[in-house]
Amino acid sequence: MKLLLEDIPSKQGGASFYRTKIFVPGFEFKWHFHPEYELTYIVKGNGYRVVGDSYERFAAGDLVLLGSNLPHTWCGTLADGEPSEALVIQFSQSFIEPFACLNEGLSIQKLLAFSSRGICFQFSDRMHAKLNSLVHQTNLESVLSLLSILDELSQHSFTSLASINYRGIVSKQFETRINKVCSYLKDHYKEPVHLPEVASLVFMSESNFCKFFKKATRVTFSDYLKDLRINEACALLCSTDDSISHIARSSGFESLSYFNRVFRSKKGQTPSQFRNQQVAGLGSDPEVRGV
Repeated sequence: MKLLLEDIPSKQGGASFYRTKIFVPGFEFKWHFHPEYELTYIVKGNGYRVVGDSYERFAAGDLVLLGSNLPHTWCGTLADGEPSEALVIQFSQSFIEPFACLNEGLSIQKLLAFSSRGICFQFSDRMHAKLNSLVHQTNLESVLSLLSILDELSQHSFTSLASINYRGIVSKQFETRINKVCSYLKDHYKEPVHLPEVASLVFMSESNFCKFFKKATRVTFSDYLKDLRINEACALLCSTDDSISHIARSSGFESLSYFNRVFRSKKGQTPSQFRNQQVAGLGSDPEVRGV
């Protein structure tokens, strides 16, 4: 799967910027970029997001502002079968520049500069309400709402996502390689996966591949694969009555003892404790199924 250029202008019609509410069965791995800035709020869903060379878990309430031409994707499916939902606003440099250049817009200008690496905020339901309202607004009202939201964001703390040395899509070969690997793992993580085989996909030695993968995702190849398998196991624990040994095998683990050890290290509890907690309705974080 190649790094894709998303065509935003063709979707926004005569509007000055594009905004939409997304309802999907799950967020699919779609490694893409576009010249427009993007503000994405996750209403419902969890999994992992990749922004540049940043790899992090996300959940409902995740709010991210992305700069121009910054490769990204959100990926994950709720274990309870509920659809995932997101609010997305995308706007061009030519649209925002006249406002950001005003003396009153300097804080927005600084915010957009920081967004070149992607920035993440933690906000309450109030921001959800404002973004949801914006998606349904038309004409000048929507422009004023977007400016108000960006101004509010500029007053709050945030976390940068991609590393300071990340160079965007300058190296298309780098992006194509990591996308090829992630796509392969998405399709084969339930099967035995061997490092030499995966490294050969991108024509690298094992040692060089491990360095490359860690640089691209900020986690080791081994941990990335474990996360995929544990996510699948969590989904099966919540949605089936299958035995834990069967779930371990179905998720790609070759032995029950190893599965139990990895599960406890990732979740802080045993698979049985996790299942009982979800059945009792005490779980606060629905797990993702697949990536």
